[in-house]
Amino acid sequence: MAPLNLKTPPQAPPVFTATPASVVEDTKKFIDVSRKLTDDIVAKVKEQDASFEKVVLPMAHDENRQGLVAHILGFYQSVSTDQELRDASTEAEKMMDEFSIEASMREDVYKLVDAALRKGDKLDPESQRLLEKEHKSYIRNGLNIPAGPKRDRFKEIKKRLSQLSIIFQKNLNEEKGGLWFTPEELNGVPEDVLSGLKKEDGKYWLTFKYPDLFPTLKYGTNSATRQKVFVSNENKCNQNVPLFREAVLLRDEAARLLGYPNHAAFRIEDKMAKTPKTVDDFLGDLRSRLSDGGVAEIKTLKEMKKKDLESRSEKFDDRYYLWDHRFYDRMMEEQDFSLDQQLISEYFPLQTTIQGMLQIFEELFGLVFVEITGSDRDKISPSGKGNDIVWHDEVQVFSVWDDEGEGSGFVGYLYLDLFPRQGKYGHAANFNLQPGFIMENGTRRYPATALVCNFSKPTPKKPSLLKHDEVTTLFHELGHGIHDLVSRTIYSRFHGTSTVRDFVEAPSQMLENWCWTPSQLKSLSHHYSSLSPAYLEAWKERGGHTKSIQQPEEKIPDDLINKLIKTKNLNGALFNLRQLHFGLFDMFIHEPASHEALEQVKISEKYNGLRKELCHLDGPEVFGQGDNWGNGQATFGHLMGGYDAGYYGYLSSQVYSTDMFYSVFKANPMNATEGRRYRHTVLEKGGSQDEMKTLVQFLGREPRPDAFYEELGLKN
Repeated sequence: MAPLNLKTPPQAPPVFTATPASVVEDTKKFIDVSRKLTDDIVAKVKEQDASFEKVVLPMAHDENRQGLVAHILGFYQSVSTDQELRDASTEAEKMMDEFSIEASMREDVYKLVDAALRKGDKLDPESQRLLEKEHKSYIRNGLNIPAGPKRDRFKEIKKRLSQLSIIFQKNLNEEKGGLWFTPEELNGVPEDVLSGLKKEDGKYWLTFKYPDLFPTLKYGTNSATRQKVFVSNENKCNQNVPLFREAVLLRDEAARLLGYPNHAAFRIEDKMAKTPKTVDDFLGDLRSRLSDGGVAEIKTLKEMKKKDLESRSEKFDDRYYLWDHRFYDRMMEEQDFSLDQQLISEYFPLQTTIQGMLQIFEELFGLVFVEITGSDRDKISPSGKGNDIVWHDEVQVFSVWDDEGEGSGFVGYLYLDLFPRQGKYGHAANFNLQPGFIMENGTRRYPATALVCNFSKPTPKKPSLLKHDEVTTLFHELGHGIHDLVSRTIYSRFHGTSTVRDFVEAPSQMLENWCWTPSQLKSLSHHYSSLSPAYLEAWKERGGHTKSIQQPEEKIPDDLINKLIKTKNLNGALFNLRQLHFGLFDMFIHEPASHEALEQVKISEKYNGLRKELCHLDGPEVFGQGDNWGNGQATFGHLMGGYDAGYYGYLSSQVYSTDMFYSVFKANPMNATEGRRYRHTVLEKGGSQDEMKTLVQFLGREPRPDAFYEELGLKN
């Protein structure tokens, strides 16, 4: 029960009552307001009078106000059940992006910003950072290209790249493919999964959504089924193939127009790495450290596959395929470590796991989460209707507060949208709905943030149960949400996760360590059979009990935790080589020797060939199909959604996250003093100061890679 003083937030939550028409109309309206404000600045301020206060500050306030509206207008395309509303949201994002490109290339505004920077007024550090980044952004958006055909071409490229990114992600969100299989073809796939599939004429319809896809690849005993599922999944969005190629070529052309040797040099310049060489050296070093381990792991897994097939009187062809890996990786957990992931999932029902996670964040960071349900939603809704403050009836919403020790102040709103729907974003991600910032009157505007996930839905006999990797995913994304919530910046530009890409994953990656800590696994766990009599009966029906055990322990047993922890880096070289594949592929296509060389690249063949070269996993190419059998680059949004020439950040940020955990939290993960120091020193800062400065302030020194390599079992 929440304290009474935490019942009524001082700021109403946003409402989600848009119609297709209102989305477009509201977008036009705020664009017009923003354009007029900029026009007025240009009309009223002469270059010699330009200052931060007269030029940049009014635009920053406008950007703050825009964020309250714009993020939600673009969010509907990822979560709405209404096709027309999703389409309108996509159109709104196109309009916003085009306006942003137009605004970022206004030479009249740039001259005023340039004059304000040269004036050298004494500003607070965050305002100075805003001024410098604003000035640099005009240059990076083409204003160092002389006015004329080349600058016009650059602007044309920027607009087209925006369109390509939006269409690419929409195709992924709207993807509704799948395959029909007989029960025999799905032998081994858990009953929980099968019972949730559409069934017609004795066959099951298996989609490519995570709750269908991964269990089939992990448990399906039929190799031909796994192959069909894997290859079809790699080809589920082939309409994205030409879009991806066009984007890669346009990025390279744009970078060269700006005077950069390639797109990677342009993108990495303002990141922590600074140069492509730093990235290439890091990835190359990691590759050399991991390659022998990958070969050794494949050898062991092949031996396991051989024994498995021989036990079933099936022929072994001395190959280890891409569609084998999840299956035999899981088998190794079970046979060599006596680890049953299905059994572990029984201890992590989704709702109690979320409660446990929120409790960890409460203790660590000094927060209080209050779920808002029923009539309480009506009371805080600006319209008086509780349904208006969520976009779907499955969505949970929490008001978030500081605890007494932190001052009992309001922090913001957290939303959880956890189950798959048609047209919904298909992975797991955190979306900022409204940023936090200081308003013009000096008071704080509080943020709203949403976790959008795709976990299996509950049934009458069983709640949604999380595999351990899903627990880790949830903790990771919730980590982004906490970063978004506790950030305290002056400007929305720097709020929360608005950091450089090669740092942004570090805070969430660090929190994943709590999912491998025995005490935290114990506290998070809660066997589902104890949640209701119906669940207990269902558990007994499923053969989950013996005469001596009428009900399992509520908390996960220590021996199960120990078995799980022993598998933390099981086949870790192959896992990291897979991440390395994405990172090296990303750098390869964005770091060509020349534009002509890039035009000759066969992107799908490079994607598949590089994976084979790194991971030594066979694919359909061994059947004479060549390396163009699949188009995996067209099926995940990262390289079209902001991680271009930046995917390396998932690996490089682990250097920072592991260093922070080992140095500060490993000895005592629930050290509340250090947790609050982390909150105020790292999370609170957002992108308002140089990220390396943030790390040094927290660690008391420059970050080091030792812990990262130790964690991977590699020598530094």
